[in-house]
Amino acid sequence: MTHASKPTRRVVHGPMDASHWCPVTSHPAIPTRVVLLCGPSGSGKSLLAARSGLPVLRLDDFYKEGDDPTLPLVAGSADIDWDHPGSWDADAAVAAIEELCASGRTNVPVYDISLSARTGVEPVEVGRTPLFIAEGIFAAEIVERCRERGVLADALCLSRGPVKTFRRRFLRDLREGRKSVPFLLRRGWRLMRAERSIVTRQTALGAYACDRDEAMGRLAAAAAGRRAPTARTTA
Repeated sequence: MTHASKPTRRVVHGPMDASHWCPVTSHPAIPTRVVLLCGPSGSGKSLLAARSGLPVLRLDDFYKEGDDPTLPLVAGSADIDWDHPGSWDADAAVAAIEELCASGRTNVPVYDISLSARTGVEPVEVGRTPLFIAEGIFAAEIVERCRERGVLADALCLSRGPVKTFRRRFLRDLREGRKSVPFLLRRGWRLMRAERSIVTRQTALGAYACDRDEAMGRLAAAAAGRRAPTARTTA
């Protein structure tokens, strides 16, 4: 399954249109900004992004391809560590965010996780909405870079608890055929044990740890141009 088949890839229209977040007025246009949404794999980032009604940039599409010699390995094994920031192209992700903020449009790779490969390129547009979400497990890695460039509205870290996240992640990955079952079990067990440290790292990088309801409240504040409370530095 490619990410392009998910419903949050393009600007959402109709009942889910994001205009209710940012009503059109006669005031000068608000510069487009991004909310970075991170959290452990399986924590509900994609679902929250879809429910927000805001345009979404899927940061998982910036994974490196499986034959890239710079890909990191899980210590003591031959498995590629797809949960290590080194498996992801942060420079390309930041460039896409900057282009969306500047012009409202950019081209992004279409990445197939089951193949560990890019299968094409697709346009992503945010239209006139001055706020969009960039979501993925590595979103916290670019918080500071987006802040320095003046495009950051907020950075959020979702966490459901290790056991719930393990179950949701495994069922999702199994349903989508992302990797082999043995690989998914090894990865799931490793991530379940590491979840608290993952959240701690992401909050230390500038993301605010919260549940779904609080995240929705902060999205509303960002859309209204209000400054959210300072991000926590511990999980």
